[in-house]
Amino acid sequence: MDLILCHTTADFDAVGAAVGLTRLLPGSKVVLTGGSHPTVRDFLALHRDEYPLIERRSVNPEKIRSLTVVDTQQRDRLGKAAEWLDLPDLKEIIVYDHHLGQESDIPATRSHISSVGATTTLIVEQLQQQQISLTPAEATVMALGIHVDTGSLTFDQSTPRDALALAWLMQQGASLSVISTYRDPGLSSQLQQLLTEALENLEYLYLHGYTVAWVTLKTDSFVPGLSSLASELVELTEIDAILLANEYPLGESDSRLTVIGRSQIPKTNLNVLFQPLGGGGHSQAASLNLRKVDSQAILKQLLDGVKAQIPHPPTARDLMSSPVRTILPETTIAEAQRILLRYGHSGLSVVDAQKQLVGIISRRDIDIALHHGFSHAPVKGYMTRNLKTITPDTTLPEIESVMVTYDIGRLPVMENEQLVGIVTRTDVLRELHQEREEERGREEQTKTGRRGESNLNLQKLQNKLAPQLWQLLTTASQEAEKRGWHLYLVGGAVRDLLLAQASGTLMIKDIDLVVDGFHKSADVGAGVELASSLQQLYPAARLEIHGAFQTAALLWHKDPELDSLWVDIATARTEFYPYPAANPEVEASSIRQDLYRRDFTINALALRLTTPRAGVGAQQAAPLLDFFGGLIDLQAKQIRVLHANSFIEDPTRIYRGVRFAVRFGFQIEPQTEEFIRYAINSGVYDRTAQENSRTPALQTRLKTELKHILEAPYWKSALQLLDNLGALQCIHPSLKLDTELLRQLRLLERCLRRFDPQPTLIHWEMRLETLIAHLAAEYRAKVAKNLQLPEDSIARLKNLAQVQTEVMTLLPTLQRPSQVVQLLRQYDLPMLILIAVQSPREIRHQIWEYFTVWANVQPLLNGNDLKKLGYKPGPQYRQILDDLLAATLNGVIKDHTEAEEFLAKHYPH
Repeated sequence: MDLILCHTTADFDAVGAAVGLTRLLPGSKVVLTGGSHPTVRDFLALHRDEYPLIERRSVNPEKIRSLTVVDTQQRDRLGKAAEWLDLPDLKEIIVYDHHLGQESDIPATRSHISSVGATTTLIVEQLQQQQISLTPAEATVMALGIHVDTGSLTFDQSTPRDALALAWLMQQGASLSVISTYRDPGLSSQLQQLLTEALENLEYLYLHGYTVAWVTLKTDSFVPGLSSLASELVELTEIDAILLANEYPLGESDSRLTVIGRSQIPKTNLNVLFQPLGGGGHSQAASLNLRKVDSQAILKQLLDGVKAQIPHPPTARDLMSSPVRTILPETTIAEAQRILLRYGHSGLSVVDAQKQLVGIISRRDIDIALHHGFSHAPVKGYMTRNLKTITPDTTLPEIESVMVTYDIGRLPVMENEQLVGIVTRTDVLRELHQEREEERGREEQTKTGRRGESNLNLQKLQNKLAPQLWQLLTTASQEAEKRGWHLYLVGGAVRDLLLAQASGTLMIKDIDLVVDGFHKSADVGAGVELASSLQQLYPAARLEIHGAFQTAALLWHKDPELDSLWVDIATARTEFYPYPAANPEVEASSIRQDLYRRDFTINALALRLTTPRAGVGAQQAAPLLDFFGGLIDLQAKQIRVLHANSFIEDPTRIYRGVRFAVRFGFQIEPQTEEFIRYAINSGVYDRTAQENSRTPALQTRLKTELKHILEAPYWKSALQLLDNLGALQCIHPSLKLDTELLRQLRLLERCLRRFDPQPTLIHWEMRLETLIAHLAAEYRAKVAKNLQLPEDSIARLKNLAQVQTEVMTLLPTLQRPSQVVQLLRQYDLPMLILIAVQSPREIRHQIWEYFTVWANVQPLLNGNDLKKLGYKPGPQYRQILDDLLAATLNGVIKDHTEAEEFLAKHYPH
């Protein structure tokens, strides 16, 4: 006999999964081990005969061959049927469940446990794989199982797999009318009475913007359906979490306590709280059953646990942009529009001469004024004067409530009657979205047993970083906190930490830190001040200050602990490009704006190193700031730009994007590729270069990116991708990676490996010179000068055409090796390499023979030999040695004796 066991007080998910299993295990029977949920009981009263159900008392244990347990991993939830798990002749025990993270005490031979909303989904997937059809009655009870356990796909634990399973069950003929009847049947008369009692006796706690309620109901006996009552209480009272306790006697000296928990508060996990007491469930819904306990003590323990889990909500101080861009009431509409365009804002705060806030004007207000031809009018005629304001300590729920109540898109943040920041509707939506993403990450972590990368925190950072780096960051954050600032690790270091393998530690060589504290006391020099204080603690570091960009750098060179480390420390800033390819103009701003000015989403990540606010522990601190979906793009392995004009403003971002794509094996996101091609094909770089004498993004910064690419092992792939995008035009409009240039680059690598193995040349510069040398002769020197290559490189490229013509003309006419040596030795190695890679095979062969053979030949006699032979030192030594070398190269003399005879004949004493 093969049995399928449902847990006591079976719900629709248990029954649905069990019914589906009877089709996977032909001949098996379903046992309800200890009653069922009231709605399930009512359903089975009409439909029992449709399914192979048997009573526990009708089972002969001696005939049981296998047991399959559904929707639980705990033997005590099987009632007396748990005794069958210990039968000596059992061939197999199988468990199907969707509650992950639970310790099972069932000795299963096989387990099917997965992160789905309902156990029934797992059975549906196996039925689909085996192409087994269902009857409408079977499909209906299974669909009920998924509907009830996922709240009709509205609970957070619902997955796309559950939706697909429901769709298949509908195809199998599941009855929607039956489902609607039993999915939400309403409360029984007994539960309705208890609902009234609960509403009268509910106790409330308001904490961090959330409402938690609890109540104890005492009854004469077990009450089925309490979970429905708990859900009804949440819906009626609009509370965020509830603990519903039911205490009833089992005899004169025995009692039982049932607690139902429900929570809609982000970051809380009822399963974690209920498990140590023998209960369990999901993060949002859990329950437990205990005997002979102090019900009030248990309820207090659970309540304390819920309170401890409730996160401190973000405040305006965490959300706001600061400093605030302000204008005077007399500012014209046209000027206000220009400011909005420059900074990408959707509104501006208006202050009077005393810096007191008097109004706000939105982009919509400005657009309307412009539409009616009032560009010359002052903003005071269009601004909103009836303002709602908040303080830095206003919580996110309170901010959300004000915005919804008054339909306001931006709220000024006031402290001591001074405007210190602004919170926009976008800030709120972004924070809510990030909270949901973090919650999904925690759910996935709970379901899979793996830590989600989005949970990168101080502890994880410490585990991933080399100890000496961790100590440096700790010291830096302490120095920032002393001054009331926030400190963030930003950019590439965060990206690399997220991409790093789980084992081992990283010794990152380049670290970017950003100081943000404008709502406190920081000014534009905060980054420099912090760097200076760190330099006093780390005297081995060299301090460099770049005032124009509000940055400072600490540099270590071959330090015993920190090796050659570069730490950039900047004040949070925003930037504006006065024209394409220019250096940006920077202004102090917030961390949010600082991240927005960066190139790609995967580089716009930040990790807070300082404690964010009171009441949050250090290990819970350091949330990963991801305003632009960088984590999603890291997981999708794609390079996505932050805004459409990014490449227009700075073409070096194209090269960085290609470098990251090839380095990490990522793809450039399709729209980002469109932006790249548009920027290149628009001709904006040519126009900019003609109109402006200084275009750093096409000069020094482009050279830096070319250096990073051409010295990397993946340089060939990067060049091919740049060419595919048309981006080599940034070097020169005519530059293309055609077949001939590819051949020349291959020859260059052979030359460098063979003739400069040490190396003595700078190989990335040689690759760049080869690219430039492929251009027409009249462009070479100009491009080399534009990229600010060294003077010898510029001169080499300038003279290359003339030298190449001379070599290619004379070399074929030379008959003797000495003549070849005499011609070629007047040019340096880089020049000859450039000529070789561009020349026909015959010329290249002679140059290679010069490098490999003839350039290494020395005269058979030297100056000391001449002196011993009686020749007086003087200018003739050079001529004699040159003639000896030529004779040696030409095979006229082969040893010392022949060399002396040669001297006696041509240079007699």
